Amino acid sequence: MTQQLVRETRPLGDSAPGHPLAGSVIPEPGPPARPRVSTSGWAAKGRTFLASPGLVLSVAVLVLVILWALIPTAFTHWPPDTGVPSDRLKPPSADHWFGTDSLGRDLFSRVVHGSATSLAATAVAVAVGLVAGSALGLLAGSTRGWVDDAIMRVMDVLLAIPSLLLSLALITVLGFGTINIAIAVGIASVANFARIMRAETLRVSTAVYVEAARSSGVRWHSILLRHVLPNAAGPVLALSALEFGMAVLSISSLSFLGFGAPPPAAEWGSLVAGGRDYLVAAWWLVTLPGVVIAAVVLSTNRISHAFQNSERNRA
Repeated sequence: MTQQLVRETRPLGDSAPGHPLAGSVIPEPGPPARPRVSTSGWAAKGRTFLASPGLVLSVAVLVLVILWALIPTAFTHWPPDTGVPSDRLKPPSADHWFGTDSLGRDLFSRVVHGSATSLAATAVAVAVGLVAGSALGLLAGSTRGWVDDAIMRVMDVLLAIPSLLLSLALITVLGFGTINIAIAVGIASVANFARIMRAETLRVSTAVYVEAARSSGVRWHSILLRHVLPNAAGPVLALSALEFGMAVLSISSLSFLGFGAPPPAAEWGSLVAGGRDYLVAAWWLVTLPGVVIAAVVLSTNRISHAFQNSERNRA
């Protein structure tokens, strides 16, 4: 036991006699301790995502609808515009999942092929609102003064008008068609994006790193693009997810009223409008396309809430 202790220690031979450490021993240095491996942030986010079944289902619904728009022939072999008269108004079955309409066309095929038109119009509407509203909000929050007052008073006027009524007024000027209703819906949502971007710009502009960049002589447009805009974009992107669902609902409503693409083009709103005359005899013509619209809107709302919670936790 003593020999083992001597092998594991070494004397302080260079300590002078009388020194407090003279004759004492210190242990030989052992192997370095392993650094503690922290859990990856992406792994933690993945576990949080999988722990929320509602969020997983919402993402699955949106992925499915996007795949419908991109590769519709992978989900149905029925042509969307050609029907079989002998198959008219058949209820949902193994051959026709959503049943058939008054002309014998497969309703599921029309919903799948119509997703491309509806989602494209929704993407245009959200892009118009996001780009225009973010630019106006960034300009108002960075310049302030009379420019801020003028821009925000215009936004207040837009917010005072119901969005659907404003879209109808703009369609009267722009004309009918899918792209025109997408632009009208996008303009109606500009005020929401502008107010959120202005609030975030005012918050980020008072940050220490922005003041340091301004004091060091960095030009104002560089500060906006490199510091203010990236750090203010989180809540705006969360709003864009919410506005995506609202745009789907607005575009479907305008298409239901007859302002969208003319027949026989398949849009979700026009499909619901075409089935209302047969609601008593063929309930599926209105119910099933309406369920698809509701599922997309609810899914985007759930994803938007997840984005908002993520931004709140990061702040």
